[in-house]
Amino acid sequence: CAVKAAQVLSEIAKNEEMKKPCIEADLVLTLIPLLESTDQEMLLHAGRAIGRICYDNRDLQEELVKVGVITSLVRILTDYAESEPLVHVDLLALCNLADLDTAKEALSKTKVAEQLVKQLRRAENHERLEIVFEVLQALAENDALKVQLVEAGVQEVLSEILLRLQGSSQAEDTCIVKAASDLIVSLLLGEPIWSSVTIKARQPLMGSAYLHFTTRGKSALPFFGLKDGNCVRMVQLGVIHQLLDLLEKHAESGDVSVQHAALSALRNLAIPVVNKVQMLEEGVAERIQALLRSEMPPVQFKLLGTLRMLADGQADAAEILGQDPMLLNRLVQWCNANDPTGVRGEANRLLASILRHNRSQEVVKAIQEAQGVKHLVSMTTSEHAAMQNEALNALAIASTIDLGTLEESFKESQLVQSLHKLLQDDNTSPEVKYNSIGLLCSLLNSGDLRQEIEEDKIKETLEQLCSHSNANVVKEAVTTLQVLRGET
Repeated sequence: CAVKAAQVLSEIAKNEEMKKPCIEADLVLTLIPLLESTDQEMLLHAGRAIGRICYDNRDLQEELVKVGVITSLVRILTDYAESEPLVHVDLLALCNLADLDTAKEALSKTKVAEQLVKQLRRAENHERLEIVFEVLQALAENDALKVQLVEAGVQEVLSEILLRLQGSSQAEDTCIVKAASDLIVSLLLGEPIWSSVTIKARQPLMGSAYLHFTTRGKSALPFFGLKDGNCVRMVQLGVIHQLLDLLEKHAESGDVSVQHAALSALRNLAIPVVNKVQMLEEGVAERIQALLRSEMPPVQFKLLGTLRMLADGQADAAEILGQDPMLLNRLVQWCNANDPTGVRGEANRLLASILRHNRSQEVVKAIQEAQGVKHLVSMTTSEHAAMQNEALNALAIASTIDLGTLEESFKESQLVQSLHKLLQDDNTSPEVKYNSIGLLCSLLNSGDLRQEIEEDKIKETLEQLCSHSNANVVKEAVTTLQVLRGET
């Protein structure tokens, strides 16, 4: 009789208009004890009735969690794991409740992670996979459940799914791959997965991440943009070599989207200083230079950005890059490019970065021989103040290292005249003026360049800048005037 009543209620609850009377009659609270039954038919009808009455009703859903429905749902999933109808109803119920923080909290105290991983592994159709993924994605927002899922081996099942569906063009398969990939991202984000999960458990997850990358080449791998601590751990786990292998593989096949994404990931991983050192020791700079032959602007742009990030603050990297004739010649070629993708600007910035972080006379000579100096002089007049300052600092450092080597290029590219215009222009930022004066001061160590400075009447401009509103500009102008007059 009770089974029939539950069945009738589940049919009545299909009708939207009948939900309100069911709620007003407190039928939900009457049905909940039936979930403790061992009769599968009773569980099926009671579960359907409760699910239909409470669908899209947050207050009722919160009430369900409060009276302990989560424990019943996990028990059903555990005891009747092979009953397709019951599992389906149970998963739908979890799907409806999983967005609630109270439900996540209650679920974290159960063994739901183990059961969901089992259901993910045994799912044989797209519909079942989609429901399980929807529940898992919601639960992965909870730190405790995230760790439990990894400890239950969800990463291994994700790898199996990605391997099975890799290369499929079926729309349904693409949806599953996307769901698996999104879950990987959610699992990797945040501290708990790094502080609470063993390396043994994390490595398959990184393998899944790698498969995610190969399967969804067009994605930009958002999980590689983690905070520094996690980036360091990822490098320690060996993800760099996986990315480099993938990069080289797709460089041969010409898959631009994968190359672009891999370089983006490498650039992000190169942000922490400790990673730069390790990546350089492992030969990353040399290996990615194989892409110098690429004629694809998106790949060129990302390659330049990645190399610049590696060189940032690293004299060893600057020396390696600055003495590579192939790289320097390609940079100069790109500095001449007239393209809308930003490759020209990135090439100039990398050239400036190499000089700014370098301390070797050999690098200065190599860049001079590659005819890169004139491009840095042109960069001082960029419309972007940041690029102007990068160029001015690079040229100042290079002048300090070996002014004699650069002297002729400076004269040919009219560096002195360009600096004078920057100082005279009221629109020039104080920082650019300050760095321009600093570079001029370095140039005074050359007899020929000193003569150009005197002939261009820069002295008068410097005198005017002694009353500039910026204290740093004033101080630098006074110092340079003293050098120019021979007072120091």
